[in-house]
Amino acid sequence: MNDTAVTPTVIERREGPYGEVVLRRRGRHFEIIANGCFLMDTSDGRSERRLVDAALAALPAGRAEPSVLIGGLGVGFSLARAAAEPRWGRITVVEREAAVVDWHRTGPLAAITAEALADPRTEIAHTDLVTHLRTSRTRYDALCLDIDNGPDWTVTEDNDDLYSPAGLAVCRERLTPGGVLAVWSAQPSPAFEQALRNAGFAGVETEEITVARGVPDVVHLGVRAA
Repeated sequence: MNDTAVTPTVIERREGPYGEVVLRRRGRHFEIIANGCFLMDTSDGRSERRLVDAALAALPAGRAEPSVLIGGLGVGFSLARAAAEPRWGRITVVEREAAVVDWHRTGPLAAITAEALADPRTEIAHTDLVTHLRTSRTRYDALCLDIDNGPDWTVTEDNDDLYSPAGLAVCRERLTPGGVLAVWSAQPSPAFEQALRNAGFAGVETEEITVARGVPDVVHLGVRAA
């Protein structure tokens, strides 16, 4: 039977500071739901992995042990991909939901990320991504952001600030010269491409990743000029 036809089973439902988060099992796969909004599942992961690979490929050649911030732990595909790549240096994951972190440390999602979480390069910052970017003085060689279904489809209203001119300016400030901003989206957004250009990012492009549901996932890329 196709897993999409299977009625999901709730593994855990938890109230957090930003609303309800739910972990469900549907057949062989797990799903994360936030405030009734489907975020992601473990059925594929190609585009989440590509988010990290595309950022690394866009960095200047020869940059040694670049640092990466992954915004949103999710089901862990991006973290696992980064930790599997020896060229990355420091790997920081920002996740605001304690439940999601717990599901990876002691729950069923540990099957995806146990090795990555044990990697000495990895650190987890339990905080809101927008707050972290605004208050931290740390700079990264790459920001790989996947906290929404895309710039045009946010999980909470506060996340809109991340894709605003002010939010993109903060992202640019958190990057080293030549650093890369990569943003995952469930659908292409020409308006966001233009927003990246308006915010001073160079080399703006959008990579499409074919997925089974029809509309391609995409990774939006922009580079902070050196």
